[in-house]
Amino acid sequence: MARTEAMKILSLLLVITLSFVAVNGYGTLVGGMTEIKDVKSNKEVQDLGKFAVEEYNKNHQGGLRGGGGTAGLVFSQVVEAKQQVVTGIKYYLKIEATQNGLTKTFESEVVVAPWKHPSKQLISFSPSSQ
Repeated sequence: MARTEAMKILSLLLVITLSFVAVNGYGTLVGGMTEIKDVKSNKEVQDLGKFAVEEYNKNHQGGLRGGGGTAGLVFSQVVEAKQQVVTGIKYYLKIEATQNGLTKTFESEVVVAPWKHPSKQLISFSPSSQ
């Protein structure tokens, strides 16, 4: 009888422990996506948006140089951002940039893993559907 009670208590403690392990220090589930507040005043997020535009321009140099190519994008600002804890932090950014004098909106994913080199990696960059 005592052994059964001990097993119940250990099982309960295990469930409680696992539920705390699944939550990071900000009260969100690890792997869960959270919205970043005050995006326009968040220097780190704005720097990541600028990085995304610069990387996009670097990766599309063929179309940027020479006759007939379109001009590169010029970063304006990040207007929305979310983050997700993965192996590092994945940022989902909605970025405003100008191209040939027109302001356009783009969606981008950037992963930041400080222990890797390079520590930032552009995963995707495309025109926004909204």
